[in-house]
Amino acid sequence: MEKKRHDFLFREELRNIDPEVLQLIKLEEERQVRKLIFIPSESTAPASVRYSLSSVLQNLYAEGYPPEYMQTQDENQILDYEQQLAIYKRYSDPRYYKGVEFADVLESLAKRRCAEAFCPDSMSPEELFVNVQALSGAPANNAVYQALITPGTTIMGMDLFHGGHLSHGSPVNRSGKLYNAIHYAVDPETEKIDYQQVRALALQHQPKIIICGYSSYPWIPDWQEFRAIADEVGAYMFADISHIAGLIAARVVPSPVGIADVITFTTHKTLCGPRGACIVTKDASIAKKIDKAVFPGEQGGPHVQVFAAMATTFKIAQSEQFHDLQQQILLNCKAMGDQLQKRGIRLAFQGTDSHLLNIDCKSIKGEDGAVLSGDIAARILDLVGIVANRNTIPGDVSAFKAGGVRLGTPWVTQRGLKENDLCEIADVIADTLQATHPYYLPGGKSKGLRAKVDFSTFEDAKTRIRTIAYRAGTDLQIEHHGYPFFSYIDDYSAAKIDETTFSLRGEKIRSFLNYALVDDIEQLKTNEIMPISVMIDGKKVAMTLALGNNWDEYFATLVTQDAGPFAAWLRDLSDGFVHFDPDLTRKLPGPVIISETTLPDDMHLIKPSSENLKPYHIGQVITGKDRSLPEFAWKEKDDDVLKRTCLYQQHVVAGAQMVPFAGWEMPVWYTSVVEEHKAVRANAGLFDVSHMGVFMAEGVDAVAFLDSVCANDISALEIGESCYTHFLDADGHVIDDTIVYRYAPQEYLVVVNASNEHKDWAWFQAVKDGSVLIERHKPWSVAYGRNVILHNLKNPAEGKGMRVDIALQGPTSRQILIKLGWDEATLRKINALKRTQLCVGTWQNTSVIISRTGYTGEKMAFELFIHPEKAPLLWDTLLEKGTDLGLKPCGLGARDSLRTEAGLPLYGHEMGGDLNLGVNEAGFALFVKVHKPWFIGRDAYIASEEKRKGIVIRFRFDQQRVKMAHSGDPVMDERGKVIGVVTSCAIDKEEYLTGQAFVDNKYAAEGTSLLIYQNKENLDDVFFDSIKTGSRVALPSSATVVSRFMK
Repeated sequence: MEKKRHDFLFREELRNIDPEVLQLIKLEEERQVRKLIFIPSESTAPASVRYSLSSVLQNLYAEGYPPEYMQTQDENQILDYEQQLAIYKRYSDPRYYKGVEFADVLESLAKRRCAEAFCPDSMSPEELFVNVQALSGAPANNAVYQALITPGTTIMGMDLFHGGHLSHGSPVNRSGKLYNAIHYAVDPETEKIDYQQVRALALQHQPKIIICGYSSYPWIPDWQEFRAIADEVGAYMFADISHIAGLIAARVVPSPVGIADVITFTTHKTLCGPRGACIVTKDASIAKKIDKAVFPGEQGGPHVQVFAAMATTFKIAQSEQFHDLQQQILLNCKAMGDQLQKRGIRLAFQGTDSHLLNIDCKSIKGEDGAVLSGDIAARILDLVGIVANRNTIPGDVSAFKAGGVRLGTPWVTQRGLKENDLCEIADVIADTLQATHPYYLPGGKSKGLRAKVDFSTFEDAKTRIRTIAYRAGTDLQIEHHGYPFFSYIDDYSAAKIDETTFSLRGEKIRSFLNYALVDDIEQLKTNEIMPISVMIDGKKVAMTLALGNNWDEYFATLVTQDAGPFAAWLRDLSDGFVHFDPDLTRKLPGPVIISETTLPDDMHLIKPSSENLKPYHIGQVITGKDRSLPEFAWKEKDDDVLKRTCLYQQHVVAGAQMVPFAGWEMPVWYTSVVEEHKAVRANAGLFDVSHMGVFMAEGVDAVAFLDSVCANDISALEIGESCYTHFLDADGHVIDDTIVYRYAPQEYLVVVNASNEHKDWAWFQAVKDGSVLIERHKPWSVAYGRNVILHNLKNPAEGKGMRVDIALQGPTSRQILIKLGWDEATLRKINALKRTQLCVGTWQNTSVIISRTGYTGEKMAFELFIHPEKAPLLWDTLLEKGTDLGLKPCGLGARDSLRTEAGLPLYGHEMGGDLNLGVNEAGFALFVKVHKPWFIGRDAYIASEEKRKGIVIRFRFDQQRVKMAHSGDPVMDERGKVIGVVTSCAIDKEEYLTGQAFVDNKYAAEGTSLLIYQNKENLDDVFFDSIKTGSRVALPSSATVVSRFMK
């Protein structure tokens, strides 16, 4: 009879108690076997080492150190349990916890074996002092600093961009913040350390610690050179050998042990052990300081299971097999480096004599002069099956824009690969990188580096790496998974079935297929199927496409011989790195999921339209057609009757000065522009913006339609997000600027300028109906998303769905907003909103869309979309609740001065208008996403950017109380040459006049001096022949270019 247990030991195996974690472990095992891992700081720990890490030793706390007498004991003495336990029972030990008698033995054993592994022939193990408690390399290095120097002391290590480590004095690391870090670099010609330069720096700065040993520098240091330099300036020599510790232990490269004052290293790189670190010194006094710096200075309890794993690691490190491994690591790295160079791939640092090398990705250049970034190269190689990491190399200026890929040979050598294998892998790398096309992605403050790789080369590289990985050794029993974990172009080559069906799904699948497939998918309704085709790397492939019950899942069926290329092509398009169009900047929306399935029953076959009117698809060939859709023409109707907003009475009662604006009677101020301007900057202001147009796009095609008419990426919006964007015509001219808000899965608000509301609505209807020219190259084409449902939410016919906008702007606006008496759920959402986010709440039994956006440049700002019948109550309540927090009603004057001060555009001034300024000329290229495969005006916009000669800047007059500048006033350089015109000007919070102007590109830099003639219309002509003493001549006022946007 089984004994009933009364414990809480959770005896079940992992597969029963947490199968999800077990699955993740199995997947990681598969990744480590089916890919080739070249990260130099990684290796595969032997099973004997891994056994200790999962043992009961991890249950222990062992703060403190073993008895001091064990420091000099050999292995036999350490393992003499009778003697050790007798001493322990009688005298205990120095640790803070009991129950550590075996922890003492394990730690001492690890220390002894470490000393034996690293001890040079000229020393005995007893002469080395070892600390094995540091949890990793950075804490070990920090413990050395703490032990030997005080904050503010000068240290010297290698520059991070030239191969150093973060913990060697990088300004973003504690070592660079606490200490005065000086850095040496490589010689620009040889790309190796110039020891005379190191010596000169040391003599100049007199560091107390000189650090040698590196993270990506591929050459073994000259330890004696560093010793001499350290001695000359009286510095400690600190060797961080984390990367090459295994090579040193195997004695295949020179060792700093016995030369350096302190040595640190991790045990999980070339040592192929557990994740941990060691500190070694030959100086007993330094050893005591280091022990105190590690514990209690740097950390608490050590990991006893790591002691055990280290002990095994150091035992293995003294074997002949380990020596052979380390020798082969060097041979493999050299072979790979030599082959890469033969193939025309440049190596940073001009080679290697260690376990690692660095590819200079900047040697791969695109047609537009762009260079391959280390990040993109590493990502493409990872998809191929080669795992590496981006790394800075000489010439880089930012770790976020690393120009190199770092590769190391420890792991693949452990798996039994030899020189011929590494040459084969080098060929795969060279083929892949040389088939990669870097390019600049325009937009933003600087051009982004991107790249695309040829499809056939990429897929061939994947299968070649699969073959090499398959023949490499492993000590793991793995499961074999297909997509989404591993997939190849030949996955279906041995299939016995005639046809294969794939499920194509994802939130963006409809937009993805609009671009990826040749034919028009928008004619499909649910449970319908039709013949269709796709261009796969230039080859047309026939298939059928079905739409099931859900709009986010399609079913593609094709002959099985085409299944592998089809799946690989779509999956690669989803990943975003495959070359599919001469215009490299194009990238399909995603990600999407492409998985094998079966076709649902009861699909109704339809005959597709014979005329393909899509504006773009992959592989398109533009052929002429006689038909061209008409140009969009708009003439605003004259209306002498001014409209009034639903808040008109509130303005009148408050004594606002009312003026005509865009066909509306609106408040220009209540007290003064300056007072209201300052109120917004200091506290908060309330604006009536209910005259603005509010549209809604809904339905499954809402995003496709909006991505057609908007230059920004609407498909990137999550629910509760918004973005600023523009409507362009076929020639790239700005129709209007707008903000799009996604507030439900298939529902978007589109808020447009009051002056353009009717024009924008007409444009939307014409695009939707396919009755207007949208693409010059295909003048007969119609936009995506024609099934969109459009609403004008200011139209009374919308009933309860009507919406108008009220803006609450300024630092105290959230404090005011939360005082309105929202329910708890809405209150939590309001408090959680970040900039540009929105939520839907309920107030007074009315739905309100609350968006943290605005037109004043304030970081804390809200727009509230509510039914017009409830807008007066909301306005009054906000003023009532906000009075004690400084809230003031504000008019159009302050709204204009605030947006001008912030550098925000006004349609007709900084965009469109008499100057016909485009988005790029206005300085808002960041909001045009040319990676979208198509939108109205895309090609024209790109062409205009290449020809752009000017840009809008923000300026500030140098003196107060100068005349106001007006739109059209001339802007000159310091020598009087006219270089542009003013577009807007207003008073700022410090009562200077700040404005915006369109100027030639070379005058756009912050700090540029300008001269501006204000109010040009009222300037008298100057006749120099008639100038006399006492004559007055108008002079321009001086101004300075300031940051494009308010800081």
